Amino acid sequence: MSLSTVILLALGAGVVFGAGLHEFLPGAIPSLDHYMLDPLGQAFLRLIQFVVVPIVFASLILGLTRIQNAAQVGRLTAKLLFSYVITSVIAVGLGLGCAIVLHPGAGMTGFATAELASAEQSPDLITWLVELIPTNPLEALSTSNLLQTIISGALIGIGIQQAGEKGKPFVAFTESIYVISEKILFLILYLAPVGVFALMASVIAEQGIALLGKLLTYMVGTVIAIGMMTAFYGLLLGLLKARPMAFFRSFFPSLSLGFGTASSNAALPIALNNAQDDYGMSSTIASFAIPLGTALKRDGMAVGQAFNALFIAQLYDIELTPSLLLAVALSTLLVSFSTAGVPGAGIVMMTTIFTAAGLPLEGVAILAGVDRLMDSFHTFLNIIGNAANAAILERWEPDQAGHETA
Repeated sequence: MSLSTVILLALGAGVVFGAGLHEFLPGAIPSLDHYMLDPLGQAFLRLIQFVVVPIVFASLILGLTRIQNAAQVGRLTAKLLFSYVITSVIAVGLGLGCAIVLHPGAGMTGFATAELASAEQSPDLITWLVELIPTNPLEALSTSNLLQTIISGALIGIGIQQAGEKGKPFVAFTESIYVISEKILFLILYLAPVGVFALMASVIAEQGIALLGKLLTYMVGTVIAIGMMTAFYGLLLGLLKARPMAFFRSFFPSLSLGFGTASSNAALPIALNNAQDDYGMSSTIASFAIPLGTALKRDGMAVGQAFNALFIAQLYDIELTPSLLLAVALSTLLVSFSTAGVPGAGIVMMTTIFTAAGLPLEGVAILAGVDRLMDSFHTFLNIIGNAANAAILERWEPDQAGHETA
């Protein structure tokens, strides 16, 4: 069986095992989760994170050295960011639209709201933009700050272009880093089924199936919105003759790993491999766009958090005024570009959006129980959006095309 199939089977086994623990051995959950499930899951995520930064840094530099000049780097960046903003606006609109039409929060009762979530304010836009600039490239690498790592790699890549022949030894060194990291990744992936099983079993054992049943309408609504955005990308790729069927087939391994780990960062090395080796994307475009999209592009979060906000507004019978909808839309759009691609980041994003829109923070406590599971669906769309925007950029840059058109 392929790795993707084994990961999906492990995910299903984790759900069944976790549900069995919750129903029949609830007393064993704390010790089993503390000593086995959680450590196994976290150890796997840490192993994946071990290769994420060197692969991103090395692939970005190697990609930039293939680009002719700094002006071309600027053009690719501008096109990619424009595509990000347009598709993110559509994602937010779909999340809001589905929540308004489906009205999932109407008439739902019986939620415990004693545990209040504390709001963590995101930095203002100017501060956030300034802090993207690294003061020390080694610090950006050592702290796994993906956005600062990307900017460091971009600056170093431009410097290599300007250095000419004298920059070639560093390029050779960087290529060695990439190849070594890729070999380490292949070894780590043998542990993926164990890690995914442990992560999913831990979530289901703690929360149980009953909570999922209570929030089923909310969860189904979110999945419908995510499915609609996925269909939009499929249609867009079809219109651009970017082989949508081959696209989804090629990225299935990274999608399955992302769903199981709920981490875009964890799936990044596999997505890079899928883009170049399976889908046939230009290595120049893939090595530039896929890492940048992993750091910035969060369509799953944009759809899911917009839906979350309106669900809570409906649950508390708050009128959906134009000013409320605008506050939710703008805050979701802005915060989606600064959310970390790791499990649990949605909670921080949720509190920020609820605070900006004036919604009760008790709503975070209601959704926190299923947030980890919904993170899997959000991550699924994050990866699709990232890869699809890279494919869009390639069609926009025909001279960079790395495969035949359909």
